[in-house]
Amino acid sequence: MTGLQLATTTDHPWWQTAVIYQIYPRSFQDSTGNGIGDLAGVIKRLDYLADTLGVDAIWLSPFFPSPMKDFGYDVSDYCNVDPLFGDLATFDRLVVGSHARNLKVIIDWVPNHSSDQHPWFIESRSSPNNPKRDWYVWRDPKPDGAPPNNWAAAFGGGAWEWDQTTSQYYLHSFLKEQPDLNWRNPAVEEAMLDTLRFWLDRGVDGFRIDVAHHIMKDPELSDNPVAAEISDDFALAPYATQRHVNDRGHPDVHEIFRKVRALLDRYHPPRYSVGEIHEYDWPTWASYYGENLDGLHMPFNFAMLQIPWTAEGIREVVERVEEVVPAGAWPNYVLGNHDEIRMTTRLGHHQSRIAAMLLLTLRGTPTLYYGDEIGLGQADLPPHLQQDPWGRTVPGKGRDGCRTPMQWTDGEGSGFTDPGVRPWLPLSGDAAGRNVSKQVASPNSLVNLYRRLLVIRDEEAALQVGDYRSLESDRGVFAYLRDDGQSRLAIILNFTGDAQPAGAIATSGSGHVVISTGLDRAGPLALEELELGPHEGVIIRLD
Repeated sequence: MTGLQLATTTDHPWWQTAVIYQIYPRSFQDSTGNGIGDLAGVIKRLDYLADTLGVDAIWLSPFFPSPMKDFGYDVSDYCNVDPLFGDLATFDRLVVGSHARNLKVIIDWVPNHSSDQHPWFIESRSSPNNPKRDWYVWRDPKPDGAPPNNWAAAFGGGAWEWDQTTSQYYLHSFLKEQPDLNWRNPAVEEAMLDTLRFWLDRGVDGFRIDVAHHIMKDPELSDNPVAAEISDDFALAPYATQRHVNDRGHPDVHEIFRKVRALLDRYHPPRYSVGEIHEYDWPTWASYYGENLDGLHMPFNFAMLQIPWTAEGIREVVERVEEVVPAGAWPNYVLGNHDEIRMTTRLGHHQSRIAAMLLLTLRGTPTLYYGDEIGLGQADLPPHLQQDPWGRTVPGKGRDGCRTPMQWTDGEGSGFTDPGVRPWLPLSGDAAGRNVSKQVASPNSLVNLYRRLLVIRDEEAALQVGDYRSLESDRGVFAYLRDDGQSRLAIILNFTGDAQPAGAIATSGSGHVVISTGLDRAGPLALEELELGPHEGVIIRLD
């Protein structure tokens, strides 16, 4: 139990009660007719986000100037907008338009590495004596000319790149075009905090911090030990053959996040931080909240992306999260993003409805990925159409399939771009039948299920801030209670394709069905009579 009985939504900061919607700007809406989404396109769709769908905050993947070796996660200017996406004036209009609709704006911050085309790195590599040399991690080779240690890059190969001009190696945890910044240099720390100030002063409400746990490494640059088994989330040799205990997550990282948190706390209204933390040891993951809740507001929780989709597996994750989240901190859940296979492809269309109800009724902040609300599937792109540099370098590792354009309407271009214009990635093969316009007009569509769930969540304090307690249920069914001390809602989810009894919650008493993911249920219900249909989820207000 979390001790939140009788709490109200006004007792909680906005990021605890909000539903966040991730936008991949290249793929959301093209406003210029060049086949690439942009910030003006996001502005065009703000009414959809705020009114039609009903989310509370948007998170924008990188839109900064970049050579696009990693599609914006190789930043060449932290304080500007790439002309591909617009300019600072357009960004300012986006913030104003979002705030006018009560939408918060979260942007990416990429502190671990810059582009090799960033002026800082151009200076750094120009000479061993350049004042910015120590802004990045440079080391001499071993006596035999080998790299300084055995660290591997997450995108394949070694993590050290030889620089012929200055006869040293530089560190890159990802692509060689993404040199790691040296956060042990106070000048780097201050310069990067200044980039946060720049966007905070423009009205940004929060930051998603890219690979947050990577920014502090072992200062001795010790070798990583060999992994007992290949289980890393990237699963790419040689990266997957190592235990990553020295090239990321050094305890000093928490001091950096305390400084970030202190900076955010100086702004009003409250600003927010969530870190991309690929850490699956639960106590270590929870440590990113900070010893005194003075670290990240949240470390992203990716556990549901890594386990089999079963009632028992999901229950175990939720209960572990509830156990390890520190008192006073706040959990969160993610079922899709720009690096993962699309939710509908992973789970199937029926279970995507269960996933929607699960995500929007658990205790904690949910993050939706654009297109999941219409069941956008993973595109299977032939090699000649792939754009992701990682996938083009390492076949099978590309992420283009989950980044295809949003499908708004029927017809050529699907409302994403002008008819006759070739989008930067092909539209999904089901664009004609799976788009926002068609689904909004269909009462039983997936997007209308999301819309109803978002309205219910907005109206029910129990779903926003209430306690969580799991309920006894039969195998294949996950049931839990949300209770704010004034109302009690039972959520019962059938993860199977067979009809299932609702479990212990249905042994006696009565309630009212608030919503079902599939069947036409409404009104009072004798709980002992409740049987869930195949792939059905229900929310019941208990009497």
